[in-house]
Amino acid sequence: MPAIPALSLQDIQEQAAAAAVEIIQLQFTDIFGTLKHVSITPDYLPTVVEQGIVFDGSSIEGFARVQESDMYLRPDLSTFAILPWRTPDGDGIARLLCDVVTPQGDPFPGCPRAVLKRAVAEAEADGYVLQAGPEPEFFLFPVANDGSIRYQTQDTAGYFDLAPVDQGETARNAIVKGLRTMGYHVEASHHEVAPGQHEIDFRFADALQAADNLVTFKQVTKAIAHSHGLHASFIPKPLTGEAGSGMHIHLSLLKDGRPVFQDKGQGMELSRTGLHFLGGLLYHAQAITAVTNATVNSYKRLVAGYEAPVDVTWSDRNRSALVRIPSTLVKEGVRMEYRSPDPAANPYLTLALLLRAGLDGMAEERDPGPATKEDTYTFTPSQRQEQGIALLPQSLKEALDQMVQSPFVLDTLGDHVYEHFVRAKLLEWDIYRAQVHPWELDQYLATL
Repeated sequence: MPAIPALSLQDIQEQAAAAAVEIIQLQFTDIFGTLKHVSITPDYLPTVVEQGIVFDGSSIEGFARVQESDMYLRPDLSTFAILPWRTPDGDGIARLLCDVVTPQGDPFPGCPRAVLKRAVAEAEADGYVLQAGPEPEFFLFPVANDGSIRYQTQDTAGYFDLAPVDQGETARNAIVKGLRTMGYHVEASHHEVAPGQHEIDFRFADALQAADNLVTFKQVTKAIAHSHGLHASFIPKPLTGEAGSGMHIHLSLLKDGRPVFQDKGQGMELSRTGLHFLGGLLYHAQAITAVTNATVNSYKRLVAGYEAPVDVTWSDRNRSALVRIPSTLVKEGVRMEYRSPDPAANPYLTLALLLRAGLDGMAEERDPGPATKEDTYTFTPSQRQEQGIALLPQSLKEALDQMVQSPFVLDTLGDHVYEHFVRAKLLEWDIYRAQVHPWELDQYLATL
């Protein structure tokens, strides 16, 4: 995907006037990837570009304490896009993604976008550019007349099914159309394996643009689904016994505009650089899982039998591996598909960790070991031990335990994001483990 062209303030004002835009949303995320915004009118944009706009950072999860709460939004003009819907009065709405800065104008260390920009700058200092192609999945649930979400899917379709069996096709097509009007390069969309489950795949973009795209994609998907009487959910595993929603991320590394993972003299055409990048992904996989799979529910997807990875392996064929080297056209170069992330993850933090893990693998010349040809879902503990295969964390608590043992994760996220993320997620785990769940009552109430 080509780089986003630079936009001037005048360009934006002209586009906004042509589309009758009356509202511009200045958007950013908290450390968990939840989208936040403040709206301004187009005539106030020049002032915001020059001075920023102040907000209360103490009211945003993981941002600032009350005594140091003033934060500023600095819009990134290259991210201007007109949203594919209008207000009830017919006015246009646009968005600008923002960096969060301190009153002194410095990047705020708790801004997830700043975390990714640091990682991107580190790679660029050595001449490298990471491109990412995400494949987010989501579920569509009907919305009742009273506005409540009905916990049942609106179809019984499966992988690649068509309407009328796929009753979400109309909404999904509308989502794709909306994204295309915003300039998104959508490669494919289809019904996924589980009832009511869908996937929309994006063309490669540089890491920052890919993360920006994912943030707005979720907003657009929810809004357009709502207009069709549906609720779009990015929960990783909403249905027991069905496949969960992943967010596989295809990775490609460029230097001087050329892919560096490919070497026709190596097995599967992986270059030494590619092997070491892969080695870094595997070496840090357990430590970064708390970020790539950031909810209690995430670990109900990472179980055997549903094409989600459960261990730290790589392969060129089987879909039980954490990292897969997909078949591809030679002109596109070799790429890697990292398969554990889910759509609840913060895309900025996820891509920052994947990029720096790969760079660390290159710097340390980490060996990924041999590819795993077999389906590892059926492996016994002794088979895993014999082949030196490590398991991914099996709960959020286990993932956090792995994370806090990793200086690499701390160095990538920075003190602020790291400390607030760990504290909040430990609290989430404590609240979860203290709850009595319906399964426990069904299992034990009548028999104990």
